[in-house]
Amino acid sequence: MLNPNVPAWFEIPTGDLDRAQAFYETVLGIRLVREDLGGTVLAMFPYGGKPNASGALIAQDDCEPSVQGSVVYLSVTDLVPALERANRHGGDTIVPRTALPEGMGYYAQFRDCEGNRVGLWSPV
Repeated sequence: MLNPNVPAWFEIPTGDLDRAQAFYETVLGIRLVREDLGGTVLAMFPYGGKPNASGALIAQDDCEPSVQGSVVYLSVTDLVPALERANRHGGDTIVPRTALPEGMGYYAQFRDCEGNRVGLWSPV
């Protein structure tokens, strides 16, 4: 049976882990922590404890950045400055800030410096 808080983990593929880590740290104003998990090096996003999900940037031969496929939405306080920083640091806006129905907040999507489609969500 599926747990009520989905997802439990996500991975964003990279071609250059150093470049992607610098991009996300700048765009999101966070620090990603490098971990070696069985020979695979990840740059891990902050984890807030259960029931919050987290994830990582990953550089692996069988993981290729793409704008096709699944989209991970990252929760931010205000998506406007994050989207602006993404555009200034090698990303491109795919979907501008868009209101969700009935006070559910706002979302946007951008192409990151690696070529992935990534979403942002914020309450404002």
